[in-house]
Amino acid sequence: MSKQASQRMPGALSLSPKWLGMYGDFITKNASAVSQIESALRSLTYIIPGRFRESEIASESLHSGVQLLSLYHDSLLAKAIARIPGAQRTHPTPHNRYTKFWTQKSPTYKRIAVLLQMIQYTELLWEMAAKRKGEKVRWRVVVLLEIVKAICRLLLLRLTNSRPLLSPPLPEREVDPTTLEESSASADGMDTPPSERALEAENWTMPRTGLSLPSLPDSSDISSYLLSKVLTADDIKPPKALLHRVTGKGELAECLYILRPVIYALAMQHWSGDRKSWRPWLLGLSIEYGARQLAKRDFQERLAGGLRGLTGLEREELKKRGWALGWWMMRGAFYENITKSWIHSVTGKLRGKPLLDIVGNVVEDYEYLWDQYYFPTATL
Repeated sequence: MSKQASQRMPGALSLSPKWLGMYGDFITKNASAVSQIESALRSLTYIIPGRFRESEIASESLHSGVQLLSLYHDSLLAKAIARIPGAQRTHPTPHNRYTKFWTQKSPTYKRIAVLLQMIQYTELLWEMAAKRKGEKVRWRVVVLLEIVKAICRLLLLRLTNSRPLLSPPLPEREVDPTTLEESSASADGMDTPPSERALEAENWTMPRTGLSLPSLPDSSDISSYLLSKVLTADDIKPPKALLHRVTGKGELAECLYILRPVIYALAMQHWSGDRKSWRPWLLGLSIEYGARQLAKRDFQERLAGGLRGLTGLEREELKKRGWALGWWMMRGAFYENITKSWIHSVTGKLRGKPLLDIVGNVVEDYEYLWDQYYFPTATL
């Protein structure tokens, strides 16, 4: 390498942190606008499919890019809000308390959770690219991705001392954009009028004693104000106590739940020649439903009060998994033999009717994804 080239390299490398820092400052100062742009781009991905040739790849590329960028923005906003003293005035959700605890306690947990989230955001794009090489390559990629995701989840299960997994495994965005923007403006020395939210949060200081009193709520909003000040049992628990550890049957149920997508993908690969075969569908549904019932039985036997002894976070996750069972109507043999014909009859009735015709067209555009790809109906 020449002397001139070696002198240029340090300068080029030093630009990267500089540009990243400038980008982070821009996101922090314009958090509201960035959130609106992300929402607009996500909405755009819902109307692109079917509009032009190979539009599903363009739509999924945009969707994956927005999701990955949002993941990066989440980390930037979380770091920015952590630097503002007293910025977090509202109680974080139990999900965010729990996942934030583990991401801060274990760097390995955070890295694995980020990797898992990135795979979930891009898995359909990988499948679309693999499908161009043929069905065999497509199913190999699908199975490989499911295996990698299952390994990540098993590692997370181990790192959390055998506690059930949450979806998503990372804290969700829970930041007030106005707080960040006002903080950035004050740091830059700009005199900006405080927002209505900031005025409400101010305390009144008594002149003689120096004690402060919180501002009074609006008379029409007293009930929600009082409820926001009430602490529940979950609010005072340590974050890791928000989920009970699973042992024995409970741990077996969680492992089955994690491995179900791998087994189902392998079965779909094996019987890919017969799309109307009920064997993969029955196998996958049986494992997921069996794991759910086994987990509920374990809670019933092990916890004081049975299922009533579940924490709010455990009930929420159990409810999510219950709703996820509904996606089996959009998979495999059930979709091919029953759901597809029902969708065709509904969209046929909507055709030609004002406004309803638009809904029918959107459903028909997305039907191609449900019909041709595995991941649009995947829940793990």
